Amino acid sequence: MLKKALEGVLTTEENNELISAFDQIGNIIIVRIPESIISKKKIIGEALLNQVKIAKSVFYQASAVEGDFRTRDLEILAGEDNTETEYKEFGCKFTVDVKNAFFSPRLSTERERIANLIQNNEVVTNMFAGIGMFSIMATKKKKCTVYSLDINPVASKLCETNIGLNKLAGKVISINGDATEIINKQLINKSDRTLMLLPERSDEFLESAINTTKNGGIIHYYSHIHADKKSEAGKLSEEHYLQTTPVQSEILFSKIVRAVGPRYYQTVVDVKIFK
Repeated sequence: MLKKALEGVLTTEENNELISAFDQIGNIIIVRIPESIISKKKIIGEALLNQVKIAKSVFYQASAVEGDFRTRDLEILAGEDNTETEYKEFGCKFTVDVKNAFFSPRLSTERERIANLIQNNEVVTNMFAGIGMFSIMATKKKKCTVYSLDINPVASKLCETNIGLNKLAGKVISINGDATEIINKQLINKSDRTLMLLPERSDEFLESAINTTKNGGIIHYYSHIHADKKSEAGKLSEEHYLQTTPVQSEILFSKIVRAVGPRYYQTVVDVKIFK
């Protein structure tokens, strides 16, 4: 759709340089633009706003997601300069702030997979919960309790808003603060299942994930793995986890979640731990 929208705006060569997919979140479009055609970013923004009828805003992503709060710089290209929107996924409603709190529509398949794995009456610790997407989808599908942690106060506030939108008060418990500190104070041996969706820093927080997980509980360990062959990434992520973990673990499953760069993948390893 992106390339089609820009026919006549960019040359064929320029169009081929442009990433063929963009993120559409509610009525907001976020686009990444190669440096070689950055001078045409405003034209690209206006073309997208005209092509995608429900869009009200088009932003250029000017930085990667970074920092403890996992935020990114966005530059308005066309339409309203408003980074907050409504988003729906698998029957759940969310208020999203695409600039000030972490959110990715590209994780929807993984969110559904985790929600389907959770069993009734489980207690789950979601260590890096953002606005509560995984937490809310899980409790919408299953009779469970999720502790939804995030250090970003904007993300935690939006999580509380989304708990209300989905009528899940008492099922999802939003806690703002550092995951390690929260776990050490409140959640030792509390969870049957723990999510670690911070792939770039998983090794740093693995001990905390183990601390909150009961003996025999499950950890979903996400990481970034370099692999020359895509088919090797899952196995490499398993080997990395086993080299890193200080506890006996049984590998249950592994997969690539998504590509994040040339020969670079976000992976997940599901493990049962024994303490």
